[in-house]
Amino acid sequence: MSATRLLVLGVVRGYGRAHGYLIGNDLLAWGADQWANVKWGSIYHALKQLTKSGSLIEDFLATRTEYELTERGELEFQKLLRNAIRRPEHRPDMLGAGLALLPALTRQDAIMLLRERLAALEAQRDDAQVQLRKSQGPEHVWELYTLWGHSAESSVEWTQGLLTRLEEGRYAMAGEPDSPGKPGSWHDLKDA
Repeated sequence: MSATRLLVLGVVRGYGRAHGYLIGNDLLAWGADQWANVKWGSIYHALKQLTKSGSLIEDFLATRTEYELTERGELEFQKLLRNAIRRPEHRPDMLGAGLALLPALTRQDAIMLLRERLAALEAQRDDAQVQLRKSQGPEHVWELYTLWGHSAESSVEWTQGLLTRLEEGRYAMAGEPDSPGKPGSWHDLKDA
């Protein structure tokens, strides 16, 4: 999966219609160049590929090209977003992209996906403990299993905290007042 694809789809969706410079400015303002390795070239490459695949349509204006999400693009966005939230990965870029776009999900969906993530993380943590106990290799290899277990345990704690915050009503989610999750709503947020 590509965090850049998810982020580009999410920004275009958020504005309803966006040009490459707006998309890049938003993503760089979020620090996506640091946590997802997003670069200007990768943004324009994603726009080209997403247009080619039918996820975006482009409108050539006098001074720039603007993009809009298609029905196929909405389906791709939802699939990528849901997988980013539900599937733990060792690299943080997909989760970061998913969190940046989390309000596009309903509260109920976000909670359900985070519970799936939590179960997977708990299984990873438990597996690391089993591997540590049965390891036959050199002692220093134990550090690898200790690291995996520690990382999984830390992720379990963080996920439980986010679940609690969402269950308590934190963050405006899709379908709720003032949510940035509605397609085309970001212009209103910037004007506020």
